[in-house]
Amino acid sequence: MIRRAKSEAGQAAPLYITAVVGLLFLALIFFVFGEADVRRNGAQTAADSAALAAAQESRSLEEAELRAHISDRVYLAYLFNGPFPGTHSGCAQASGFAARNDATRLACSPVFGGRWGFEVGVKSNKGMSANLVPGTEGKHATASSVAVVESRCKFVPNPDTTGVSPGTLFCGARNWVINPKDMALLPDMVDLFTVRLAED
Repeated sequence: MIRRAKSEAGQAAPLYITAVVGLLFLALIFFVFGEADVRRNGAQTAADSAALAAAQESRSLEEAELRAHISDRVYLAYLFNGPFPGTHSGCAQASGFAARNDATRLACSPVFGGRWGFEVGVKSNKGMSANLVPGTEGKHATASSVAVVESRCKFVPNPDTTGVSPGTLFCGARNWVINPKDMALLPDMVDLFTVRLAED
């Protein structure tokens, strides 16, 4: 009986070792895919932040144009009623925000199709640390994102073409009769335009 027990114990030992090795290998595989998921999520966060920063910067830069053309009905209709593609790049800001999220900007370009916005592509600065899956070691996650600027207001021209005001901005509950002689009443750009992430 004692010999049989020792024999069975000796036969079971390789099975235990195989099972433990198999579990460790599975754990390492899960680690690799978990790390890849973290890298992808980080890259996407960086791309989203960079695209939003580019759109916000372009919106801020447009304020000078708005003030310079505040009496121009054609410009106001173009800007607020669209389609308006934007006239200023915010890509410098995109680079900074990508860096803050441990990524590098790969590309930044205006979006088309009558939209005012930017598409930004980034690459994570940190690569994969394990090479359990062939070809993954040192690979960097990439991601892209699009952010657009959209008007919160509708411009309605003043039917009196000889009047001081070129028209009115209807912004939901808040309306503004444009008075070029009193620019202090001009709402902030964040009140006139919203910035959001969009589909490609």
